[in-house]
This record gives sequence, structure tokens and C-alpha cells, in this order.
Amino acid sequence: MPDRTGTLRFGVDLGTATIVIAAVDDDDMPVWWDFVRESAVRDGVVVDFQGAVKAVAHLKRSAEAALARSIDEAATAYPPAVPLADCRACAHVLQQAGIECRRLVDEVSAANALLAVADGAVVDVGGGSTGVGVFADGKLLSLSDRAGGGHHLDLIVAGRLRLPVEQAEAHKRSHGAELLDIVRPGIERIAESIRQQCGNRSPGVVHLAGGALRIPGADAVVEHYLGWETRSYPHSDLITPFGIANS
Repeated sequence: MPDRTGTLRFGVDLGTATIVIAAVDDDDMPVWWDFVRESAVRDGVVVDFQGAVKAVAHLKRSAEAALARSIDEAATAYPPAVPLADCRACAHVLQQAGIECRRLVDEVSAANALLAVADGAVVDVGGGSTGVGVFADGKLLSLSDRAGGGHHLDLIVAGRLRLPVEQAEAHKRSHGAELLDIVRPGIERIAESIRQQCGNRSPGVVHLAGGALRIPGADAVVEHYLGWETRSYPHSDLITPFGIANS
């Protein structure tokens, strides 16, 4: 168990489907995380400022109570293609919730702060968009972001099963393995987005972060479509939040 008595660094991930707070210790080990399902942010753009502030303030209070310490500052992140003005809005959300924003970082770089990929592609598949960073010899060669992510898979499930989108998202989380064939075209669209963002050539291993492709077998669909080695992670939805805290 990581020591909670030392210095902790916090990160807040303002996602499309969830808002997450995470903390790491001096050894960069995960110490705490919590989340609320909130749609106050869409594709990195704050569409419900007060809703986002309320969610972050709630997570702040819960973490402070559990960790017995004040959270005075934290990092946060944004999709690579989001305009600077919208990035600043993410920082303003934290400030209004009583947290000083110590750093703004793009989501792909945040994910790689945890994955430490030197050669290959780091892909952050969020609710509304897919961000791709291509690395070689430890250097970031390209960074981009395109629309299309978990929300688009929710729309496919909602249409096929005739469910409200909110119920479709919950159904996808709990019955993902059963839905693989239904959402396969959507996963392949995400894979095509990855291909194009990699310049239509293999970057090496493709590393999948984010919560949108946690459906069992989704990584195999991406690998088969691309013909490139693809690596997924058991808790891919927590890679970016803890990477933000690490940044």
C-alpha cells in the first residue's frame, strides 16, 4: 500500500463521460482515485461550467476526507486539438472548485507520462475523440486528435437495442463482450482514425489508453484492422488520470 503520509500530486481528468481525480505519491505510485459520471465536458470543451465545477468540488471534498489533507493544486488535461481558450476553461473549472491548476497538459502526453513509450503510438480513446501521439527514440514526432470515440459506440448500441443513449452507455460497460459484433464497425472507424493520424504507416506498437475501448476483444479488432501490433491495458481508463497526476 503506498504511503499516504508523504507528498501527493493530484490530477483531474475532465472527460466527456466521467470526471476523475487521481493522486500519486513521491514514487509515482497510485494512491487514490475517484470519479463521477458527468457530461459537463464534451470533446474537451466545457459545455456546463457550473456542472463541471460542482463535480470537481465534490471529488475534492471526498478525496480530502479520505486522505486527511487539503488539495490545493492539481494538473488537468485536454484533447490535443482543443483551442487554447477551451484549454484555459479546464483550468478555470479547477480554480472555481478551489484547486489551483499547476499544469495543463494534453491527454496523450499525460497518458505517456505513465506508459513511458519511447517508440510507438500512444492512443487516448475518450468519449468524444481519439488522440494519437507518435514517439520515436523518446521524442514526440506528431500529435493529433480527431472526433470519434466511446460516445459514437454508445450511439450504435442505442440504435441497435433501441435504448436511450445514457442506458446504452451503461449497458456497454456491463455487457461489453456481448456487444463486440454490434460495435465492431465503430471500433474499426476508430482504428481508421488511428491509421490516418499515424500517417498511414506503422509507428510500431499501438498502445491503447482511455476508457472507450475497454470492451473485451476491442484491442484485437483494432490490431486486425490495422495489421499493427496493438497493446491494451487492464485499467486503461485510469492511465490518463494517473498520467495527469504524474505530469
